[in-house]
Amino acid sequence: MKEFGTEKYIANLSIDCVIFGYENKELKVLIAKKKIGEGIWNLPGGYIMKTESIENAANRILKERTNLENIYLEQFRVFGNENRIIKSKYRELLLPYITQKYNEADAEWITDRFICIGFYALVEISKVNPQVGELDECVEWINIKDIPEMMHDHNEILSYALEALQQNLDRKLIGFNLLAETFTMKEVQELYEAVYDRPFAMNNFQKKILDLDVLERLEKKFTGAQNKAPYLYRFKKA
Repeated sequence: MKEFGTEKYIANLSIDCVIFGYENKELKVLIAKKKIGEGIWNLPGGYIMKTESIENAANRILKERTNLENIYLEQFRVFGNENRIIKSKYRELLLPYITQKYNEADAEWITDRFICIGFYALVEISKVNPQVGELDECVEWINIKDIPEMMHDHNEILSYALEALQQNLDRKLIGFNLLAETFTMKEVQELYEAVYDRPFAMNNFQKKILDLDVLERLEKKFTGAQNKAPYLYRFKKA
């Protein structure tokens, strides 16, 4: 039995990360399946060291789970229900398993009530090398429409993260973190449709995006039919 090292971290304060990716016209989320129980899933997360800022802790946790650095990351909400974790039905499943790995005091610390700071990240799936946590059986990219029930309040956290992504998509046009370096207007529209889960009229959508004045038009994409080839775009450099 080993020590968890709780003295390194701020007690009762944690971070959960919603990691969004986009692939094959689908908005996906990286979630982990626990070794314990049957089909218990959760968002990647971790604790904040006493020697680091909240932002540095979030970046460290994401690096540990994706093996990426310098990715788009934004804090979107704090979750502080008085019954959070401590009254969760999953706590009784977690506690015996964690007690086998750590001492009883550490197990109680890990499964105590935690105030959670929610962050969402945007990554290019092809660049991610998902890392399994110590208590995880596997880590998978799941279509946001197919997310299973997750432990504690993680489904609620995901819902607020998606809402924050939708609210910010125009203002910050953060979709560039989900698209390749160059893309067609149709690919931008498909991304928006995946994020908002609804169709957009092509003509109105194209005008809306071009009016934002953040895209640079490049040459046409080679398709073998020059007249029908769509233009490629990339985001203007700041």
